[in-house]
Amino acid sequence: MAFEITPDDLGDLARGAALLGTGGGGDPTIGRTLVSEALRRNGPVTVIDTDELDDDSLIIPTALIGAPSVLVERLPRGTEPISALRALENHLGRKATATMPIECGGINSTIPLFVASQLGIPVVDADGMGRAFPELQMETFAIYGVSGSPLAIADEHGHTAILDTGDDNKSLEGWARVLAIKIGGVSYIAEYSMNGAEARRTAIPGTLSLALRLGRTLREARENHHDPADALSETLSDTLYGHGESIFTGKIVDVERRTAEGFTRGTATIAGFDSDSTCTIDFQNEFLVARIDGDTRVVVPDLITVLHLETGEPITAEALRYGQRVRVFAISTPEMMRTPEALNVFGPSAFGLGEEFVPFEHRAQAALR
Repeated sequence: MAFEITPDDLGDLARGAALLGTGGGGDPTIGRTLVSEALRRNGPVTVIDTDELDDDSLIIPTALIGAPSVLVERLPRGTEPISALRALENHLGRKATATMPIECGGINSTIPLFVASQLGIPVVDADGMGRAFPELQMETFAIYGVSGSPLAIADEHGHTAILDTGDDNKSLEGWARVLAIKIGGVSYIAEYSMNGAEARRTAIPGTLSLALRLGRTLREARENHHDPADALSETLSDTLYGHGESIFTGKIVDVERRTAEGFTRGTATIAGFDSDSTCTIDFQNEFLVARIDGDTRVVVPDLITVLHLETGEPITAEALRYGQRVRVFAISTPEMMRTPEALNVFGPSAFGLGEEFVPFEHRAQAALR
C-alpha cells in the first residue's frame, strides 16, 4: 500500500534505517539533512509496494559507494545521485518509473528519497540486501538473476562514467570501487536497473516501511521509559526478520579503525559491566561478526547493531568511540538471504571468515542449554 514520507517521518526513518544498516550505509544525519531540504522544497515523496509496479516499469536504484568514514568529512553536494541516474537513463534510452534503495542504511535508505523528491518519481518499498553490505555484488537482485550492469557513477563536479561488465557483478564492484577511490573515497551510483516483475521476484519487500516502524519503536520506547531491546524484539516478531535480542551490554574500551581499499575496516572491543567478559565486533563498513569471549554469537548475513545504552540510538561503525556505553543487538535475516545461493555471495566465506553460517537464534538457544 502506497504511503507518503514527510519531514516529520525522517527522524524515525533515519533511525530505523541505521538500525537495519548494521553499522554501515552511511551517516544517518547526512541523509536526513539532504532529504529534509528536498521535501521542504518539493513536498512529500510517495513510497509504493512492489505489487503496485507494472511488469514493464523501469526501476533504477540509487546509492552511495565508498568508505562511510570519508563521508563524514566529504559531504555530498547533492547533485551526484541525480547525475548518476540521468546518465544511466540516457544510456538505456528510457526514463525511470521509480527509484529504490540497494540496501538499508543511514544514507543509502535516504538517497533514493532525495532523488525521488528532486525528480518527482516514487520510491519502491524494498531493497536488495535487507541490511547493508560493503560490496555491490552482495545483492538479492544479483543472486536471483538481475545484473548490476550497466552502472552509472558520478562525482560532485558533474563527471559521470558508465561501467558494463555484463553478468559479472563481482567485476562491476571492482571497477566501481576503483573509480570511487579515484574520485576521493566516496561517489554516487545508479545500477541494477530492472522491471517491475524482476523487482517483485528479487527484492526484499517492505524495508523502508519497516525502517520507519523500527525507528518509531525506538523513539517511543525512549519517550515512555521502556526497554528498547524488548520493544524491538516485539516489533520484529511479526516481520520477515522474525527474531531479535540483546546479546551483550558494556563499555567500548578499544576501537581499531582504518580506511583501506575503499572500505572502513576495523574491530571494536566492548567490556562487560558486571563480568570479565568481552565482546569483539569486526567490521568492513558494516558489522560482520560478533564474538563473546572468543565464541562467535552472530555472523553475516544476520544483523549486528550497536545501540547507545541509554537512548537506544543506533551507532554506526565510523561513530564508535572509546567510553560509549552500548548494547549489542542481533537480528535474524529473512529466509531468502539464508539460501545456499545467498550465503555463497554474502555469507561468512565471502568475507574471509573461516566458519559456517549458523542462524544466531540457534546459537542463542544452544548457549542457554
